[in-house]
Amino acid sequence: MAAPSAVLKSEWTKIRTVSSTIWTLAAALVLTAAVGALLSGVMNATFDDLSEAERLTFDPTLVSFFGMMLGQLAMVVFGVLVISTEYSSGMIKTSLAAVPQRATFYVSKIAVATLLALIVGLLTSFLTFFLGQSLLGDHAASIGDEHVLRAVIGAGLYMGVIAMFSMGVAAMLRSTVLSLGLLMAFFFLISSILAGVPATRDVAQYLPDQAGSRVMQVVPGALNSDETPYGPWGGFGIMCAWTAAALIGGYLVLKKRDA
Repeated sequence: MAAPSAVLKSEWTKIRTVSSTIWTLAAALVLTAAVGALLSGVMNATFDDLSEAERLTFDPTLVSFFGMMLGQLAMVVFGVLVISTEYSSGMIKTSLAAVPQRATFYVSKIAVATLLALIVGLLTSFLTFFLGQSLLGDHAASIGDEHVLRAVIGAGLYMGVIAMFSMGVAAMLRSTVLSLGLLMAFFFLISSILAGVPATRDVAQYLPDQAGSRVMQVVPGALNSDETPYGPWGGFGIMCAWTAAALIGGYLVLKKRDA
């Protein structure tokens, strides 16, 4: 029986020695911060062009996180690669032979990757916030303003949970191409389209990214957006429920199917 500490160390070695997973984390940080800074500068320059309703509900904290749309996709790739690389390379047979306790193997892999994603997520959120506020000029918020620290920490947690959700989906599908094809289409297109169509908007607000991103808002109805029936942490809780379901589904597949 493999000791949990040895399994954790083994999973850490796997992640840090695979360059693609490290590069995707770096891409998540750079894309989120760079796009957020760019759009913060643009928003500052065009603030007077906003409608009165948008100016009244202007949320500088949320504006600095506009790059999260791209950054979260890099986190999706990280989560998928952590799980699916072993299936595509055939290493999963060796891993399960070395650690036959599948619960220990699965939990250790998820725990190590999640901790790394959370650290990068929080680093990204604080960097993105301060960089964005520095470019918003007179419209900037301070980290000490009401609810701002909650939103910045929430943005970092959001990135970590997105990675966890992706790991659960990849564990169920066991394919890099299939997992990325499904998740990229969902987060980049389907979710946004459903949220933008009046007939499906009420349902779309309960999707993991739509609900979870609410934690990044400080101003209710930011930029004249639609109100939601849940608050910032309520939305994040919905996202965590989706993630728990994906992780449980991934474990059941790992437990019942051969490598």
